Amino acid sequence: MWWLVTPGNPLKSAAPSGNIAARIAEARALTKGRRISVTGVEAEIGSRFTADTILWLKARLRSVSLVWIMGADNLAGFHHWQHWQRIAEAVPMAVVDRPGSTIAAMKSPAARQLGRFRVPERLAATLPEMKAPAWVFLHGPRVALSSTEIRKRRSGDGVS
Repeated sequence: MWWLVTPGNPLKSAAPSGNIAARIAEARALTKGRRISVTGVEAEIGSRFTADTILWLKARLRSVSLVWIMGADNLAGFHHWQHWQRIAEAVPMAVVDRPGSTIAAMKSPAARQLGRFRVPERLAATLPEMKAPAWVFLHGPRVALSSTEIRKRRSGDGVS
C-alpha cells in the first residue's frame, strides 16, 4: 500500500501545517512495521490533483493493478474534486467507512452516479483485477482520527 502525502488539498483554503518532508516523516513514523510505503510523489511530480497523479502512476506502473483507497468522508465530497469521474474511470476504488460519514457518503452525488458500479463488500479483495469503474464500500472498525488531528496532537496544540 502506498500512502500519498499531498502537498496541499485544492479544496481547503489553508495549506497543511508543516512542510512536506516533515509530514512524510510523521506518516512514516505512524506506519513503522506495516507494509505501507509513504511517498511525496505528488510534490515530486508537481501534481495538484488526484486525477493527474493517478494517470501519471498508471503510465509508469503499467504492470501494477492500482486501487484508490479513500475515506467515506472524501466520497461525500468527491463530486467537488477536479476530474473525479476520470479517477473513477481510471482505477477501482475502495471507500473506507468513517464515523459520521456513512449516510452523507452513500447519498452523495458521486455515490449516486457511480451506484451501478458498486460491488459487494465480499468482493473487495478482487478489486485489483476489476476493470474501472468499480468500487466497494468497506465497513468495519471506524477511525475518527484525521491527518489534521494527528498533526495537532504531534505539535501539542490541540486535542489531547
